Amino acid sequence: MGIFSTITKPTLLLDEAKGRKNLLEMVEKAKKQNIKFRPHFKTHQSAEIGEWFREAGIRSITVSSVEMAQYFAMNGWEDILIAFPVNIREIEAIVQLSSQIHLSLLVESVEVVEKLAKHLRKMVDIWIKINVGNDRSGIHYQDSEAIIQLVQTINLFGVLQFQGLLTHAGQTYKATSVHEVERIHHQSVSRLQDLVSLLAQNRISPVKISVGDTPSARLVPLWGLVDEVRPGNFLFFDMQQAQKNVCTLEEIAVCLMAPVIAVYPERNEAVIYGGAIHLSKDSYQDGENLMSYGLVVRMTASGWDVEKPLGWLRSLSQEHGVIHFFDSSPVEIKAGDLVGVLPAHSCLTVQAMRYFLNQDGERIDTLLSV
Repeated sequence: MGIFSTITKPTLLLDEAKGRKNLLEMVEKAKKQNIKFRPHFKTHQSAEIGEWFREAGIRSITVSSVEMAQYFAMNGWEDILIAFPVNIREIEAIVQLSSQIHLSLLVESVEVVEKLAKHLRKMVDIWIKINVGNDRSGIHYQDSEAIIQLVQTINLFGVLQFQGLLTHAGQTYKATSVHEVERIHHQSVSRLQDLVSLLAQNRISPVKISVGDTPSARLVPLWGLVDEVRPGNFLFFDMQQAQKNVCTLEEIAVCLMAPVIAVYPERNEAVIYGGAIHLSKDSYQDGENLMSYGLVVRMTASGWDVEKPLGWLRSLSQEHGVIHFFDSSPVEIKAGDLVGVLPAHSCLTVQAMRYFLNQDGERIDTLLSV
């Protein structure tokens, strides 16, 4: 099995060709629609992989934490949006970042805006987080009074430059069809457009719209009247996306290589060294509505084979993963073999694993690498 013969523990394998193909497809889609593409880097968290984006002409990025912004700023990125509402306890780090790069921040309360303005010395861009139905964070789109008040407060301070309204329509991850993803996307954009019109009536303009979720970015042919898109998971994809037909199995660009520890023919199962600390406990429902933590595939000399998957990961504990094989006949898998797991959620798997191995056996570090 070539370089894989040296693998002794769970290791995250990256297929660079697949990742680059996924990236270029999204870059081209944004370019054709003349919409700014600000990809989310929380999926890969890697300076080296970030260079793929730079080579593709990307200059503006999204991250999910101050720490991640610091990491990518140190690696030459100068236009960074932190797409997580400001944590005012990190104000010192935010102030320092704002002096180094073109920084964009997310707010949803007057209190935070006032505290930001009190400490900042360099101008930052400000986006208001809008809840369009996901009910995670942000001001509800129907609370127009609060939104107007917040914009007016932002505009009181010279160090704050209001940019527009930002949302993450995460409810698309619960959609059961392409049609439903399209409906949610267009509904979300429509709600934001209504707010833009309302703000214009209150002499607040221009107001940009920023959206970002992989199902919409991939499945909706035309994104509509938006100024910016911020998907992240599209780079690697995963089984959650594949089960919703957002991608094919062939397009998934990461696979956890895991040693087989024991095989149990009597129950058609095996245990791998690969558990929740490697994959997270995110899951998906397979075609038979069974909860799965990953699709188990064969490893090949240069990667993995999705043509005939071996089974599904039915259970995870800390280091253990329990495979249930698809066929009732005995599978030619034995202790000491290496199998691959296409993860339920690639973003959290990357977070857990902290580095990649490419198909040449070279290590690719991330923000979290030691």
